[in-house]
Amino acid sequence: MIVGSRWIKLAALYFIIGIGIGLHMSATIQLNWAAAHAHVNLVGWASTAIIGLVYAVYPKAGKSTLGTWTFWLYNIGLPFLLASMFMVQIPGMLNFAHIFTFAGGGALALGVILFIINVFVNVHDSDLDTF
Repeated sequence: MIVGSRWIKLAALYFIIGIGIGLHMSATIQLNWAAAHAHVNLVGWASTAIIGLVYAVYPKAGKSTLGTWTFWLYNIGLPFLLASMFMVQIPGMLNFAHIFTFAGGGALALGVILFIINVFVNVHDSDLDTF
């Protein structure tokens, strides 16, 4: 069973990774990592945390089959997508990076689509009556 707290804990890990990358970029003035840094913070930290909050407020959605598939597709795809964003900066890695981009990005995109479907199927105002 996948619950919102798992999403939030993973988001916290991406948050510290994003901060670390940003500090490294600032200290070394290697600003060519900016796109990867932004994706770690937006897709890793912010989007993951928001999904976790949605599933924490609407646990029925998080515990559903769609919620489980969303979790695994998103969280398997995301590291591969993020790795590809760093690999494109390494000479000679562009073709290999594209494999990671399409595989990881495809899994993540499918996870996002399932999340959206899950929200429309399993998120209802009536579920908030317990608050």
